[in-house]
Amino acid sequence: MKPKLLHRTLALMLGAALAASVAAQTPPAAKAAAPAAKAAPKKAAPQPAQPIIEQRAVDLLQAMSARLAAAKSLAFTAIASYEYPSRLGPPIVYTVRYDVALQRPNQLKVVIPGDGPASEFYWDGKEMIAFAPAENLVAVAPAPPAIDAALKQAFDTAAIYFPFTDLLLPDPYGAISAGAKLAFVIGPSAVVGGVKTDMVVWANDDVFLQIWIGADDKLPRRIRAQFSADPKRLRHDLELSNWQVDGAIPAETFDTTKARAGMPMAFAAPGRKVPIGVRPVAIGKSAKPATQPPSTKGTP
Repeated sequence: MKPKLLHRTLALMLGAALAASVAAQTPPAAKAAAPAAKAAPKKAAPQPAQPIIEQRAVDLLQAMSARLAAAKSLAFTAIASYEYPSRLGPPIVYTVRYDVALQRPNQLKVVIPGDGPASEFYWDGKEMIAFAPAENLVAVAPAPPAIDAALKQAFDTAAIYFPFTDLLLPDPYGAISAGAKLAFVIGPSAVVGGVKTDMVVWANDDVFLQIWIGADDKLPRRIRAQFSADPKRLRHDLELSNWQVDGAIPAETFDTTKARAGMPMAFAAPGRKVPIGVRPVAIGKSAKPATQPPSTKGTP
């Protein structure tokens, strides 16, 4: 008999013997006198947890949003590092760089020089263009005049996703704070981007965010996210640098002549998948501060 089977058989035998022993030692009268067990009272349904929103966290996020929304032009570099499952067990980290230029009201260019295949994305309030320079392939599609609608359409039709989408919208706070259940300030930091920042935790039912906001310039310097829909809780990290707010962006930055000369292809998803749980444009009701700030003792 195999050891595992032997152990299982012995366990069953010992369990049966113990049950027989207990039954033999129980007086018959006691058995008869034992009252019938009463049905346990039904427990009241748990009440949904009330959002815990610290006012200072709201103030910091609103200040960041106001700084971004008021800018007539934005340019920055984003380095996204995201974990991907591996057959080895621990996830593998991949990194992508984005060079972003936004000229309001209707000019956006995002260049992805690496890692991975280089690509360019343009939006001018009328059309969207996705260009792969190495393959000289281009996809063009009509686009809404509003940037939030345009980026949502790019995601829905071609799986084009940028991890900094909320920062480009007319109201970043409204997008980020939608459905907030938890918000508090961890404290200051001086190691991200070489500037002083305030670290804020912000969470709703879909995502848990940690945001580093410049203490002086109110610009986002780092965003770390985990999505609730992802069973592996893979981490997504976004570092933002080289900020230029209301700087002069040359008109040729948004020139699409070279891109339009490429070989046309359908503006459709190329078979790739975006991270689980990601919702690129999520505009909703802004969070309201709680009357009492949460305790941050023991916060990691």
